[in-house]
Amino acid sequence: MTLLTANPERQMAAIADKVRNGERLSFEDGVFLYRSDDLLTIGQLANEVNLRKNGKKVYFTETMSLYFTNVCESHCAFCSFRKDQGEEGAYTLTPEEMFAYVDQHITPTAREFHIVGGHNPHVPFEYYVESIRSLKERYPHVTIKAYTAAEIDFYSRISGLSYREVLETLMAAGLESLTGGGAEILSDQYRDKMRVEKAGIQQYLEVHRTAHQLGMKTPTTMLYGPVETIEERVQHLIHLRDLQDETNGFQVFIPLSMQPTSPKAGIRRRNSAFEDLKAIAIGRLMLDNFQHVKAYFINIGTQLTQVALTMGASDAHGTIVRERISHAAGALTPAGITREDLVWLIKGAGRIPVERDTLYNEVKIYD
Repeated sequence: MTLLTANPERQMAAIADKVRNGERLSFEDGVFLYRSDDLLTIGQLANEVNLRKNGKKVYFTETMSLYFTNVCESHCAFCSFRKDQGEEGAYTLTPEEMFAYVDQHITPTAREFHIVGGHNPHVPFEYYVESIRSLKERYPHVTIKAYTAAEIDFYSRISGLSYREVLETLMAAGLESLTGGGAEILSDQYRDKMRVEKAGIQQYLEVHRTAHQLGMKTPTTMLYGPVETIEERVQHLIHLRDLQDETNGFQVFIPLSMQPTSPKAGIRRRNSAFEDLKAIAIGRLMLDNFQHVKAYFINIGTQLTQVALTMGASDAHGTIVRERISHAAGALTPAGITREDLVWLIKGAGRIPVERDTLYNEVKIYD
């Protein structure tokens, strides 16, 4: 435990010693780092940790985002994606309708379907199972990464099945990994304030614990913004770190910069670049048992993603076809990026682009 002192330089030096000696940072260390304005030192330390773990390799994959339904029973304050049944713009696709969309947009080198959606109570659990099964049968070469922990909790409630039974049923249909969303901030106070009407802290962690016990590797996220406290952010990281100590099932931590409710929102309604880089760097420093931290260009933009690769990030997400959730909330970033541009971006940061699959197996190194 690092004692809080009136000398921030001494405290930063003590944290640097911990990092360089491979010692775990405490809750107090994390709070100090978030309160510090010494971004360059924080970024340098995160870069040192990342280089020890991953060298200069930066990973990406070719992924396609799919959304079977945007109808949702929850009314979370931060979500602009959801619709009520019958509302203009609401949809629930059949597998055949999804096939038509995929066939129109898929590339020959697509490696992953990233599937999330609303908690639609107007269709049974079997709908969600059949959606996975149909996709896997039609596109057997594409890995299916689908559903958040909150969605798994919802499926458990509507089906009467346990988390394990829900996951086993979906895995038998073709599910190979969960998505990381649904965590938001793992704080009861935050979830009450933001009307997070879905899985709570323990439910989110238990779904991932169960998935890890079944042999599945998963990502995890933190949706940060102006609402939560610094202490809540740090405790969120410790919740994830504790579960990783137990299961070693998380592959990557993904900080998600909260988007305003409109693309016309001014800069004061958005997280600053300073905050975005801090979230990545401090995530890298606190999560010593995670292999990767992702810079999610969908939220922070391509140029800031490039900078983040020198401040602890080892994953640049990947090429993507039509991201919708962040853009429904007002993101101004590209909804996708080409492989050539992504390779150029990574090389421009002095890093080595590495195409990967969902499980971080290396597919191609772009020297």
